[in-house]
Amino acid sequence: MATVRQIRRRVRSVTSVAKVTKAMELVAGSKMRRSQARALQARPYAEKMLEVLGDLSKQTAADDESHPFLTVRPTRRSLVVFLNTTRGLAGGLPSNMNRRAAAFALEQESPVSFVTSGKKGRDFIVRAGQPLVAEFTMPEYPTLADTLPLTRVVLAEYDRADRVFLLYPRFVTTAVQLPTVRQMLPIEPQDIADRTAEDIDYIYEPSSEAVLAELLPRYIEMTVYQAILEAEASELSARMVAMRNATDAANEMIETLTLVYNKARQEQITKELLDIVGGVEAMKAR
Repeated sequence: MATVRQIRRRVRSVTSVAKVTKAMELVAGSKMRRSQARALQARPYAEKMLEVLGDLSKQTAADDESHPFLTVRPTRRSLVVFLNTTRGLAGGLPSNMNRRAAAFALEQESPVSFVTSGKKGRDFIVRAGQPLVAEFTMPEYPTLADTLPLTRVVLAEYDRADRVFLLYPRFVTTAVQLPTVRQMLPIEPQDIADRTAEDIDYIYEPSSEAVLAELLPRYIEMTVYQAILEAEASELSARMVAMRNATDAANEMIETLTLVYNKARQEQITKELLDIVGGVEAMKAR
C-alpha cells in the first residue's frame, strides 16, 4: 500500500491536472460558441445556392453535359478532400475520422488520393501510405479567403481525378459530430434539383447558361468553406466535451485518493497510538 506521503503527492498531481483540463474546457467552450455560430450561419447561404442551382439545372437541362463540373466520367481515379483536426485532445473525433477515411478508401475500386486539412488527417494518410496530393492547415476562425487555396488545388486536380469527395465531421450537436462523405464533383443535377421549390420562378441575366457557368465554381468554394467551418465547430465541441470528461474523471480520482489517504492516515495514527500505549505498558511492567 502506498504511503501517506505518496498519496498526498498524487492528490496534488491530479488536482493540477484537473485545473489544466478545466481551463482547456473553458477556452474550448468560448471558441466553440463562435465557431458554432459561424457554421450555422453558413448553412442558409449554402442551401439557397443549392436552390438556385437546382432551378438553373432544370432550365439548362439540355446543356448540362457541356460543363465539366456536371459531366459524369468513368471513374479511374478519385480524390478525397479529408478534413480532420489539427490538434489532439479532441476525444475520439480524430480516430473516428481516420477510420472513416480508411474504410472509404477500401470501398473504392479505383485508386484514391487525398488532399488534407489538419495535422491529424495528414499524419494518418502518410502512415497509411496513401497518395497525398497537398496538405493545408487552417487558422482559427478561417475565412473564405483562407480556404480558396485548397479549393484551387481541388479544381486543378479535377482534371486528373474523375470524382471528388468531401470527408468532414458534420456538426450536429455539442456532443455529436458525424463523419460525413459527400460527392462534390461532378455535381449531380438531379440531387440539387430536388432542393428547388416548385413555386419559384427566377429570371437570369444575361442567360441561364452564363449564370450557371459562373455559379458552379462559387458553389464548390462555398461547399469547401462550409465543410471547414463544420470541421472547426466539431473539433472545438469534441475538445470541450473531452476536457469536461477529463475534469470529471480527475475529480472522481481526487475523491477516491482522498478516501484512501484518510484511511492510510487513520491506520498510521492508530499504529502510532498502539506503539505509545505499548511503550507505556512496558514501562509500567518494569
